[in-house]
Amino acid sequence: MMAPLRFSANLSWLFPELPGLLARLRAAGSSGFEAAEVAWPYSEPPEALARAAREAGLRLVLINTPPGDQEKGEMGLGAVPGRQAAFREGLEQAVRYAKALGCPRIHLMAGRVPQGADPAAIKAEMETVFLENLRHAAGVLAQEDLVGLLEPINTRITDPQYFLDTPQQAAAILQKVGRPNLQLQMNPLSQDIFHWQIMDGNLTGNIREFLPIVGHVQVAQVPGRGEPSSPGELNFPYLFQLLEDEGYKGFVGCEYRPQGDTVEGLSWLRSYWDRRGHPEAGQ
Repeated sequence: MMAPLRFSANLSWLFPELPGLLARLRAAGSSGFEAAEVAWPYSEPPEALARAAREAGLRLVLINTPPGDQEKGEMGLGAVPGRQAAFREGLEQAVRYAKALGCPRIHLMAGRVPQGADPAAIKAEMETVFLENLRHAAGVLAQEDLVGLLEPINTRITDPQYFLDTPQQAAAILQKVGRPNLQLQMNPLSQDIFHWQIMDGNLTGNIREFLPIVGHVQVAQVPGRGEPSSPGELNFPYLFQLLEDEGYKGFVGCEYRPQGDTVEGLSWLRSYWDRRGHPEAGQ
């Protein structure tokens, strides 16, 4: 019997009925979670977050680098030409939070193709910038014993301008950087997994291929982005079994949009825990 999966509450998505991260941390703890993740924790002082997490019995397992200037449409800076200094400043801030929160992983956001630029023409330049920034980040993170994650984001549904949009592209970049503390973050909404499921159904083969370099998995139903138990294309009991069988040891982040009350919508997870037991949160 393989070890049960460890689930993490994504507080940027779950408990939208509660204002603020501190209330959401408490709600996640009382819903049975032992781990939580949050895209951008930067609205609260890190010490206050760390204290609220401790009181809720939660450990933080993932945060993102800051998005940059969202008013100007920025969504991460890792691959954006001319924003290298801002990326490095954001990385320092993320590391400061990760250390205060005891959070082992940081998603290094690649960012969008700048508005008005021709994606084909600028892709090579963006890759060069990203590789440079990732080498710098890997060094900074290694000093603090932290892992950096790259997440491809679906350009068909989620973000048409995002630079990093397939697991193949992310894996090739990771190979070029060649640092063991940089890994892949996998989300079934990332373009290719969505298309493997719909176009050729080869979800299993692709998960097996990429899982050795995956440091974090996130789940939501396709295409509606609801709970794993909501109607959609993905068969989550099968996916969870596959992750268990392949010996996946990381966390599975619940990064979905609750279709109603968050706690009622967690019945799928309570039944998983009833069936498989509640794993220790661990690292």
